[in-house]
Amino acid sequence: MSSGITYFYKRIFIIDDDVEDQEIFMEAVKEIDQAVQCYTSTNGDDALRQLEQEVVVLPDLIFLDLNMPKLNGKQILRQIKSIGSLNRIPVIMYSTSFAPRDIEEIRELGAAFHLLKPSRFDDLCKSLASILSRNWNS
Repeated sequence: MSSGITYFYKRIFIIDDDVEDQEIFMEAVKEIDQAVQCYTSTNGDDALRQLEQEVVVLPDLIFLDLNMPKLNGKQILRQIKSIGSLNRIPVIMYSTSFAPRDIEEIRELGAAFHLLKPSRFDDLCKSLASILSRNWNS
């Protein structure tokens, strides 16, 4: 993508029950910055186990799907923000749609940002480039 842009995040954890969405997401990240490592999980229980037991290197940024079976994105976000070793990791919630109440609730739970899943790959790349170039910890 654009050279000369600083991307703050080199390890991303993607939590999404749709494997195809994960793959598209990872393709877009690689399009932006080849150096970014992506880890994935298809459900909240597995994601929390991986994070708590440090099965994966703790990520710099978490992308979390809002709508998933069993534990939904809000429940997972609440748990992430309650764990001392994880609560400082910025979490970007994403979904195909957000109700105003959802946006308010995820903000209160500690989400750094919410992303409406773009339908076009180019738009996804642009959105991700913008997110990765912003320092969510400041």
